[in-house]
Amino acid sequence: MARPAFWKVDRPEEGGPRLAHLDRDRRLVEAAQTDPARFEALYRKYLAQVYSYAFYELRDHHEAEDATARTFLAALANLGRFEERARPADGEGASTFRVWLFQIARNAVAERRRQRFRRPVAPLDAAATVAAPIDLEADVTLHDDTAAAWRAIGRLPGDRRRALILRFVDEMSTAEIAGVLGRSEGAVRVLIHRALRSVARDLDDPSR
Repeated sequence: MARPAFWKVDRPEEGGPRLAHLDRDRRLVEAAQTDPARFEALYRKYLAQVYSYAFYELRDHHEAEDATARTFLAALANLGRFEERARPADGEGASTFRVWLFQIARNAVAERRRQRFRRPVAPLDAAATVAAPIDLEADVTLHDDTAAAWRAIGRLPGDRRRALILRFVDEMSTAEIAGVLGRSEGAVRVLIHRALRSVARDLDDPSR
């Protein structure tokens, strides 16, 4: 059974330990819930990350831009219903807002894929030419082995590829990735481990 992205926490018994708010975006979210114009701070903070995720999934700049725009519009429209729910085990600085936002992004990407008919798709190694801020090697010329690695990642099955991108491009924790993908943390660790092994085998294959 898939684990929910957020966790309800019962109120502590009187005199018991109090749950600390863990979401590092809580103040920004509360400000935006009070005044939608202040949503811009969240938009600026996560724009590059959401676009980067959408691009590596869709492999097309225009479609990634569309999915990114839809993600933030949906987040703004539904911000009043967002609830911060986290566990102390998620660690200091966890962001349930970021998990929620990337769940929306995942749905936006899936919708763009459904809308595709016979449009050509740019190869994943085009990621090597993306300009900052999503360039993986900012201001450094990407070597052939880097492009080969991204081609190998592009050949991974869906959730293995997504887990790897969320972990190493968007720098999410396993708990956050679990929330985005609707899996347990253990399953995410297995996905990442198997994905890395697959990429390593792929890179060692001289026929590639």
